[in-house]
Amino acid sequence: MTEQDLAGHRALVTGGASGIGLACAHEFAARGAHVIVADFNRDAAHAVATELGGQAWVVDLSDTAAQEDLSLDVDILVNNAGIQTVAPIEEFDPERWRFMHRLMVESPFLLIRAVLPGMYERGWGRIINISSAHGLRASAFKSAYVSAKHALEGLSKVTALEGGPHGVTSNCINPAYVRTPLVEKQIADQAKVHGIPESDVVTEIMLTEGVVKRLVEADEVASLAGWLASHKAGMVTGASYTIDGGWTAR
Repeated sequence: MTEQDLAGHRALVTGGASGIGLACAHEFAARGAHVIVADFNRDAAHAVATELGGQAWVVDLSDTAAQEDLSLDVDILVNNAGIQTVAPIEEFDPERWRFMHRLMVESPFLLIRAVLPGMYERGWGRIINISSAHGLRASAFKSAYVSAKHALEGLSKVTALEGGPHGVTSNCINPAYVRTPLVEKQIADQAKVHGIPESDVVTEIMLTEGVVKRLVEADEVASLAGWLASHKAGMVTGASYTIDGGWTAR
């Protein structure tokens, strides 16, 4: 049985109704935390929250103006919500580019801003930012995603520097391609932009850089998030943890 080392803590997971966020929600609930599932999908958010005995927060995190005055009482924040678009820079829709940055940079900033006062008051908190190998490396045709994840890395480090004296840590997790709906939706776009069959995308594009030739599983990412949230990780802050099969070792 999983140790109940997060009992008494409240964890907010964005994009918590599917993929990595769903795996994190299960991980934290199994460790005793009260989980708040933040997601755009109302039915899915409520279903997961009911299953875990937590609560749902149905929210459009790309509406950053609505988040400017938020105050959130949680001990653990997982900034996970994200989206992908694959296109050459000269064809990339500017509004889509801005939308992705609102969702994956502005919203994490505003959520961190909303949770830090309570964390500082209690003298304890955990910020976990789901970045990507693309937060450390670039790939063609992903200008919005790569730049957003690089920005998230910087935000996480500044949060670590400011939060450390108050008992708050901030770290990034940097997976390669994870077996999630987000990655599955990329396959057709990747095939089109690279001019290859969809059946070849995983082996020829997604797995080419790593030495371990398989997709990352969502629960592998969640297990690291669970440890980073634990009291045993109190001296880990300002770091970026790769789960990428050796991609960024090159």
